[in-house]
Amino acid sequence: MAYRIFFPALWLAFVAFWIIMARGGKAVAEREDVYSRLSHYAPLAIAAYLLAAPHNIPAPYLNDRFAPHSLGLVRFGAALTFCGVAIAAWARLRLAGNWSSDVTVKRDHELVVDGPYRWVRHPIYAGVLLALVGTALAVGEWRAPLAVLLAGVAWWRKLTIEEAVMRRQFGDLYLRYAERTRALIPFVL
Repeated sequence: MAYRIFFPALWLAFVAFWIIMARGGKAVAEREDVYSRLSHYAPLAIAAYLLAAPHNIPAPYLNDRFAPHSLGLVRFGAALTFCGVAIAAWARLRLAGNWSSDVTVKRDHELVVDGPYRWVRHPIYAGVLLALVGTALAVGEWRAPLAVLLAGVAWWRKLTIEEAVMRRQFGDLYLRYAERTRALIPFVL
C-alpha cells in the first residue's frame, strides 16, 4: 500500500522541484522552434499518460502484465526510481542557470562537464530514464515499458538536437568532451 503513495509522491516532488528550479535562469539567446519541441514533447506526454494512467487503458493488451506481482520487484523499482530522480536532480542543480526545458543557447552559456556531466553528457535524461525503468518494473504492465521506450525515443531526439547546438556553440571544446564522455550510459552509450 505504501508504494501506491511512494511513486506518485516521488514523481510529484520531482515535478515540483523542476518547476521551482526553472525560475531565475539565464536569458535565452536562441531557442528551438515549436515543431522541434513538439517532436520530443508529444512522445513524452504519451509516455507520461501510459505510465500514470489508471488500469484498463483503451488498448487492453497493454494492461497485461509483463512482470509478476512481487513486493521485491516493487522495492527494486522504487530504489531505481529514487536513484534516477536523484541523479536527474543533481544534474539539474549542477546546470543551474544554463538549464532550459527547450533546446536553447543562453546568454553567457557555459559548458558544464563536472558533477554527473563527468560521466554522461545528458545525465538528466539518463536519470529520468532510470527512474522510468524503476517505475515500469513496479507497474508491471506492458504499457510501462512502452512508456519507457517512448520517453527514450523522445530524449534521443532531443539530445541529438542539443548535441548539434552544443557543437555549434562550443566547437572543438564540445567535440573533445563528446569523445571522452558517453551520451547516456557511462562507458556504453
